[in-house]
Amino acid sequence: MIAATAVRTADDLSSFGTDPVWVVILKAVLIFVVLVLLTLFNIWWERRVVARMQHRIGPNVNGPFGLLQSLADGVKLALKEDITPKAADKVVFVLAPVIAVIPAFMAWSVIPLGPEVKIPFTDTVTPLQLTDMPVAVLFILAVSSVGIYGIVLGGWSSGSTYSLLGGLRSSAQMISYEVAMGLSLVAVFLYAGSMSTSQIVEAQDKVWYAFILVPSFVIYVIAMVGETNRAPFDLPEAEGELVGGFHTEYSSLKFALFFLAEYVNMATVSALATTLFLGGWHAPWPISIWDGANEGYWPFLWFMGKVLCFIFVFIWLRGSLPRLRYDQFMAFGWKRLIPVALAWIIAVATVRAITLDGGVDRRYLLFGIGVIAVLMLAMFFFGSEETEDETPTADAEFDAFAGGYPVPPMPGQSLGNGAHPTVRTTTTTAHRQET
Repeated sequence: MIAATAVRTADDLSSFGTDPVWVVILKAVLIFVVLVLLTLFNIWWERRVVARMQHRIGPNVNGPFGLLQSLADGVKLALKEDITPKAADKVVFVLAPVIAVIPAFMAWSVIPLGPEVKIPFTDTVTPLQLTDMPVAVLFILAVSSVGIYGIVLGGWSSGSTYSLLGGLRSSAQMISYEVAMGLSLVAVFLYAGSMSTSQIVEAQDKVWYAFILVPSFVIYVIAMVGETNRAPFDLPEAEGELVGGFHTEYSSLKFALFFLAEYVNMATVSALATTLFLGGWHAPWPISIWDGANEGYWPFLWFMGKVLCFIFVFIWLRGSLPRLRYDQFMAFGWKRLIPVALAWIIAVATVRAITLDGGVDRRYLLFGIGVIAVLMLAMFFFGSEETEDETPTADAEFDAFAGGYPVPPMPGQSLGNGAHPTVRTTTTTAHRQET
C-alpha cells in the first residue's frame, strides 16, 4: 500500500513541497545529524580497515572498539591554537572552509532515503527525502561545483605558494573529473526519462542501471574518486611536492571543516551512485523477495548499506594503490574518460531511439550494448602508450643546446662534434677551478 502510494506520488512530485515547516526542519536536522555521525564512523572505519590491511591494531582505546576516536580527534582540533598567517587574506581565509563544507551538506537535500513513511507519534505521512525537483541531479552537480571555490580560495588566501599550487591543482582535477562524471549520468537520464532523483529510483524497481549501463557506472566510480581528491587521486595533497596541499596553513576548527567536507563529499558521491545506479533505497536480492522489504523505514537501512559499500571501496583503494603522477591522471581524464563517455552516450541514445520506435529485436540490442560495453572498457586499458626517449649511450653525440639550454654532459657522455665549443671550455674551466 505504502509502496504503491510512493510510486504514484513520485511520478508528479506532488508529495514534495507540501510538508509543514516543522517537518522540513526535522528532516534538515536529521540529515545533518546522520551526516556528522556517518563522518565520525567513516573516519574510525577507515582507520580500522587500513590497520587490518597493514597488520596493525588501529584505534582501540577511546570508547568500545575505539569508536570514540574520531570524536576525540574533533575535540583535539577544536582545542588546538587557531593560527592565521600574517600574509593571509583574513576574511577569505575564514570563509573558505565554510564555502567548502556547506555545499557538501546541501547536496543531500534531494537524495531519496526511502519511500513515504509515517512519522512516529503523529499522523503525518511524508517521503524520506527533504525535497525533490525535476532537475535534482543537476542541482547536486551544481552545488558540488560550488565547493571547489572553497578549495581554490583556501589555497589563494593562505599567502603561501605551496597552498596556492595545491588549490589550483585540486580545482583543475575536480573540474576535469566533474565533466566525465556529468557525462556518465546522461545515459541514466535517457533510460529513466527524468532527472528527478525520486523518479530515477522508481525507474529501477525491477533492474538496476549498474547492470545495463556498465560503462556509465565504471566511469562514474572512477570520476567520483577523482572528484573527492581521494587516494590514489589525492594529488593536491602530494606531500613530496606540495606539503599538505591547499590546507597547509590551516589549523584548529578551520582545518576540521575541510576534513569534514572531504568525508561528507565521499558520502555524497556514494549516495548519488546508489541513487542512480544501485536502485536507491530498493532492497537488494534476495531481501527484495520479502514483501515488506521496501516499506516503512527498512529501505533506509538498505540505502545506507549500499552507501557504506562505496565508502569501503574508497578505503580499499587508499590502502592498496599508490598515488598516480599528476600528468598521467589528467591525461587519463581528458583522453580516456571523456571520449569514452561521449561515445557511450551516442550508443545509448541510438539504442534508446531504436527501442522506442520498436524497429529492432530487443535481444540484438542487448547484445550490441554488451559489445559496446566491452569495447569501451577495453579503451581504458589499451591505447597509445607514451614513448619515452631512449637513454643516450656513452658513444652517442651530446648536444648541450638540444633542449634550448646549455647543459653540461652527464658522467659517461661525450660532447661530440655537435656540441657548442663554449660548453666544453666552460665545463673544463669549472673543473680546473674545483680541482
